[in-house]
Amino acid sequence: MAQQQTSKRRPGTPGAFSRWMQRTMNARMNRKVRRGRGHMMGMDVLILNTVGRRSGQPRETPVAWFADDADGGRLIVASGGGSQHPDWYVNLMAHPDRATIELPGEPPLPVTPHRLDGADRERAWQRIAAAQPRIAKYQSKSDRRYPVIRLTPR
Repeated sequence: MAQQQTSKRRPGTPGAFSRWMQRTMNARMNRKVRRGRGHMMGMDVLILNTVGRRSGQPRETPVAWFADDADGGRLIVASGGGSQHPDWYVNLMAHPDRATIELPGEPPLPVTPHRLDGADRERAWQRIAAAQPRIAKYQSKSDRRYPVIRLTPR
C-alpha cells in the first residue's frame, strides 16, 4: 500500500488551494485596475509592482490605498492576515528602488516606499482606520502590528 504524502507547512501559512485562489483573485483585480476600475469592497485599489527578494522576478499585487497629505503620496497597509508580513511587503522593503504602482487606467509610476513609525504612523493609522474600520478590526485580531507604508512618487 502506497503511503500518502503529507505536506509539511508552517502553521498559519496558506495551503495550495488558498494560494491558487489568491493568485486567481489578484489577477482578476489587476485586470480591473488596468481597465480603469480600481475599487473593491469600498476601497481604492492600486497595483503594487515589486521584485521578489530571492527570485528577482517581477511581482504585482493589488492593494488598497489611502490618500496621503504629504507630497501626493499614497498610504498602504501590510495587513495580509496571519502572523507574518505579506510577501509583497518583504519584497518591497528588499528592493525599494524598483517599486512602481499602477493606478486605475494609468501607466506604472515609480515610487519610493517609506515605512512610517511613531507619531507619523499613528496619524496615518487614525485616518486609515476612520476610512476603513474593518482594517482596524483585523489589526485588533492580529499578534503583529501592521506596517503602514507611504508611497511617494519619484
